[in-house]
Amino acid sequence: MATDASARDLLPRAATGFTERVHQVPDTAWDDPTPCADWSVRDLVVHLVSEHLWAVPLLDGETTDSVGDRFGGDVLGDDPVAAWDSAIRASLARWSATDDDAVVHLSAGPTPAGEYAQQMLLDLTVHAWDLARGAGLEERLDPACVRRVLDDVRPQADRWRAAGIFGDAVQVDSDDPQDQLLGLLGRRP
Repeated sequence: MATDASARDLLPRAATGFTERVHQVPDTAWDDPTPCADWSVRDLVVHLVSEHLWAVPLLDGETTDSVGDRFGGDVLGDDPVAAWDSAIRASLARWSATDDDAVVHLSAGPTPAGEYAQQMLLDLTVHAWDLARGAGLEERLDPACVRRVLDDVRPQADRWRAAGIFGDAVQVDSDDPQDQLLGLLGRRP
């Protein structure tokens, strides 16, 4: 079943799911591994914080070259939860003021904001599961976000896999959209 909500409209829901998990990471779990090869729980949160820090200037019209490396390295500091909360709050505020047709200058070139929102929704949704798996938290994802990401990924999965974005698909014997999405993206539900 497809969802009619746009990726941009679903970003707050996906952000809520990721935020809830960040707030629940036990102090002892930040160095634990995740399903993402070579990434700890902390590394995964660094990735998402950095992405959402990048989103604000990119949505404001800057290019990846002009942003440069200002969001490189460990953007979490001593308080990963506060770093996440600040980054996602600023990102969501900017997304709410952006039309899907706006042009964003990504490393791949000029991209409609709606397409960029799909990429961000995919990362928020799937990495919420990765975070949950790594930190031992609730793994059930928002069904509308899952359906939207699954609909967006299915036609592109082979191309993205060939580019090294995802690992090999994992066969799942389930009709559950979340299990299908995770398997398609190389994860074992």
